[in-house]
Amino acid sequence: MHPISPFTIGGMREIQSNASAGARSTAIAAICWILAGIVYLLAEAITASAFPHYSYAMNYISDLGVPDVETLGNRAIDSPLHMVINIAFVAQGLMFAAGSICMVRGSRLPLRLPIIIFAFFHALGMVLIAVVNGGQHNNELGLGWVHLLGALFAFLGGHLTAICVGASLLSRRRSSPDRASRLIGVMSLVIGLIGILGIVMLQIDVRAVPRTVLPDGVWERIGMYAIIVWEIGYGAVLLSRLRTHTALLDRSTTALN
Repeated sequence: MHPISPFTIGGMREIQSNASAGARSTAIAAICWILAGIVYLLAEAITASAFPHYSYAMNYISDLGVPDVETLGNRAIDSPLHMVINIAFVAQGLMFAAGSICMVRGSRLPLRLPIIIFAFFHALGMVLIAVVNGGQHNNELGLGWVHLLGALFAFLGGHLTAICVGASLLSRRRSSPDRASRLIGVMSLVIGLIGILGIVMLQIDVRAVPRTVLPDGVWERIGMYAIIVWEIGYGAVLLSRLRTHTALLDRSTTALN
């Protein structure tokens, strides 16, 4: 039996150290994504509960963030807790971007740069829709386009982040027997595409279809909830897989010592 070189042991420990750092970054990413989704859903539910006769199907999400009591289109707007959802918009965007950065640092995914870029677009969009609400006052000031641009950034940035992560997982695991990673990759692609479909259909259903297929609020929530489902689901998967990874590292460390 050949003796183990101290250089070999040192190299193994360095690899383990790098793996531990990557695992920490991935864990932080998962926690950021899970918290972002939970904070958003809770804030939306709390704000909607204080909004008289708020309809998840008929009202837009941004109606919750309007500070004035007014009428937009045929929708009566009265959101006493508008600050709650606006803070949640910002928190969702910033935690989503932070999670994406940490995930990229802790992995070797092929599309790291696009993931970060699209995550920043999502964060920028969420901040814009919080700072420039969709109320009549901002429309009269000529700022309605800022809110719409923020919504576009927020939706597409989130969807394209999920799609890039999915494409990266499928590309990296093309010759690998890891079925779990392939499944996660496929699910990320599907969820991202469903989200894009929701936003596209929101525009088509309003402008091109003679009869309403689904209420506006439903299409918009398909777009938004796709992002929330993806970040919470993928974050939970990452945490679950990290437990196995940590257990293997602990065994290796024990063997070296």
